[in-house]
Amino acid sequence: MKIDDAINHPALPGPAGPARQTPQTGSAAAGKTASDSVHLSPQLKALNAQLAGTEVFNADKVREIKAAIAAGRFQVNPGKVADGLLASVQDLINARKE
Repeated sequence: MKIDDAINHPALPGPAGPARQTPQTGSAAAGKTASDSVHLSPQLKALNAQLAGTEVFNADKVREIKAAIAAGRFQVNPGKVADGLLASVQDLINARKE
């Protein structure tokens, strides 16, 4: 399983990557420039300010696990995996009931 940090992915539009450009063809492209705009809600701006500087995941822990996998030292705890799966299923069942 591969986990990508989509926040810093260079191919995505936004602050971390270049804006997506679409080529224009035909007479509509002559003399016109495309313009896209995005407006963020005040709630999103406040949330973004709160999360600024926080990591989405523990990068040190990820490096530690990657090194353990590469060295052949990583062992899966089947009980922990089963507990996590059961908790996820229980959450899904509870969400459907609400």
